[in-house]
Amino acid sequence: MKRHLALYTTATRYDLIEHARNTFAMLLVALYVPVWVTLAYLVIPDKLVPFQLNATGERLAPAGNLLTQITGALNAVTLITGFMMFAATFNSGRFDRRLALAGYPRTHLVLAKTTSLTLASAAVATYATAVICAAWSPKQPVQLAAALFGAALTYGALGVVYGSLLRREVEGMFLMIMTSVVDVALQNPMASSGANSPFIRLLPSYGAMQTATAAGFSTIATPTYLGVQLLWFTAAALVSLLTFHHRTRNTLPPVNGLPSDLPRPRRDQPRSPHPRTPR
Repeated sequence: MKRHLALYTTATRYDLIEHARNTFAMLLVALYVPVWVTLAYLVIPDKLVPFQLNATGERLAPAGNLLTQITGALNAVTLITGFMMFAATFNSGRFDRRLALAGYPRTHLVLAKTTSLTLASAAVATYATAVICAAWSPKQPVQLAAALFGAALTYGALGVVYGSLLRREVEGMFLMIMTSVVDVALQNPMASSGANSPFIRLLPSYGAMQTATAAGFSTIATPTYLGVQLLWFTAAALVSLLTFHHRTRNTLPPVNGLPSDLPRPRRDQPRSPHPRTPR
């Protein structure tokens, strides 16, 4: 038991160190979230935006700048956690593979990445919620933080998938930006007239968007839609697990019919032409 705990703790520590060394991600957390949310509050007109919220069945009419703050916070947390997990997975890919080939349990590596993703998502979601609450008072701030946390978890898992499958950083960055922008923009009633389209229900952050909007402008709790977001995270986490397993697999060809993960005989060692027989 102590050995497993030590392996898990070591892997988690190195994952957290990798995130802390990502200066760009730290700057995004410190500056991008408050700047984007503050600009949305100051620049977007406060004209009322009437729309039907599926999560509660209510007809809401929030101010446009407040509604944009909700969507902007979702966009910010998804981008930041997605970037963080993509960069960590992309940069540590060879090292993870060497660890797995050397016998380090994959389970501990996966649990360590899950722990670092959870901690990063919780920190970013709490920070974004605090920034919003500094400007105005959402009706359910705890549910708002939970919605942002669920969206961050989902995009963090997607970042692991992108980091495992793509070969170049620019591809992952572009795909992460486009996924988040299209996802959030199509659900914003101010930007899309089809925000209640059945297709919107299939987007990765649909549950989080419904939950966050209800948290900001309604007193009705929406645990079902928060559960929908957790289902999205579970699906993304399973895909990331499969891609991580594929990335750390042993690709060496078998030697003399033996499995490729066994050590190969050294070429400089002389071999006896005939086996010795016991006397």
